[in-house]
Amino acid sequence: MQIGIIGLGRMGGNIARRLMKAGHECVVFDANAKPREKLAEEGATAVGSLERMVNALGEKPCAVWVMLPAGRITDETVERLGGLLEPDDIIIDGGNSYYKDDIRRAKKLSEKRIRYVDCGTSGGVWGLERGYCMMIGGPKQAVDHLDPIFAALAPGLGDIPCTSGREKSDPRPERGYIHAGPSGAGHFVKMVHNGIEYGLMQAYAEGFDILRKKDSDDLPADERFALNIPDIAETWRRGSVIASWLLDLGAAALAKDSSLSEFSGYVQDSGEGRWTIEAAIEEAVPADVLSSALYARFRSRQEHTFGEKVLSAMRFGFGGHIEGKESIDPQRKPAKSRAAPDAAE
Repeated sequence: MQIGIIGLGRMGGNIARRLMKAGHECVVFDANAKPREKLAEEGATAVGSLERMVNALGEKPCAVWVMLPAGRITDETVERLGGLLEPDDIIIDGGNSYYKDDIRRAKKLSEKRIRYVDCGTSGGVWGLERGYCMMIGGPKQAVDHLDPIFAALAPGLGDIPCTSGREKSDPRPERGYIHAGPSGAGHFVKMVHNGIEYGLMQAYAEGFDILRKKDSDDLPADERFALNIPDIAETWRRGSVIASWLLDLGAAALAKDSSLSEFSGYVQDSGEGRWTIEAAIEEAVPADVLSSALYARFRSRQEHTFGEKVLSAMRFGFGGHIEGKESIDPQRKPAKSRAAPDAAE
C-alpha cells in the first residue's frame, strides 16, 4: 500500500521505516532535508513540498499520515492538504492532537468529502523495533481501508497470552490497535492513556525517592537502610505485580548511573495530561492521582528531587525527551508555515 508521511522526527521517520520493512511504499516530506534524504537512501520517495507529495501519490484513494506537534502547525498542514486532496482521500493525524480539534477538522474536511482519521500512537523511539500501540478514531470505511497500514505498524500478538473470553471479539486489540470510535475518539483514548502514564511514572518516582532516603540522618540510626536502588528495580522487574516497560526503562537508567547525575529532575508535560484533567472536570470524574502527577511535573521545574530524575530518565528512555527542550505550555506552540519534526510521548 502507498502512503505519504509528513514529519520525520523521532517517530515519523521510524513509522516510515517500519512500513517499508513490511513492503509498503512511503512518500515522505519534512521541512528539514536531512531526514528526507536519509529515508530516500533507505527506499522511500522523498519530496520537497506537500504539493509534490500529493502528485507522487498515484494510488487512490490517497492516504497521508501527518506526524507533527499538536496545535497550529498540524492545523495548518491539515488545512493545506484539504486544499490539495480529492474526495475520498484520507488524512491521518498520528500525533498527539487534542481530540476536540479532531472533531472540528473532520467536520470541515467532510464538506469536501475528504476523510479524516485520528490515530493516537504510543511506542516512542522504540516503535521501529517493538511496534506501535494505536488508538484510532474516524469513519469505519476509512479505518478499514487503512488496516494494512495499522497492522504493519502494530506490535502484533507477540508472546502476550490472549485474554480469556475474547474469542469472539474484534481481533485487532490483541494485535495492539483499536478502532475506538468516531472522529476524536482515537486521540481521546490516547489522551487518557498518557494521563495514566503520568500517574504510573509518578508512583515509581515517589517510591524510589522513599527508598533512596531511607538512610537519611533524620532517621534513628537503627532504622536507616543503605538500599541498593538499581538492584531493587531489577528485582521488581521479575515476577512483581508492578513490573512494566516503564520500570524496565527506569531500571536500565539506574543500572547505568544509580544517582541519575545526568538528569536534573526537570520534568516536562506534553499536553495530554492537562487535557485528561480537563476531561475529568467536564465529566465530574475524580482524578486525584492523575492531577497530582501533573502538578508534580509543574513543581519539578522549580525544585528537583531524585524521584523527578527517575521521571526524566524514563521519559528519555521511551521517547528521547530531553530536559528543558520542550515548550512549558505544550498547548500553544510557536507555528511555522512548513512541516517540522514531530513530538509525541
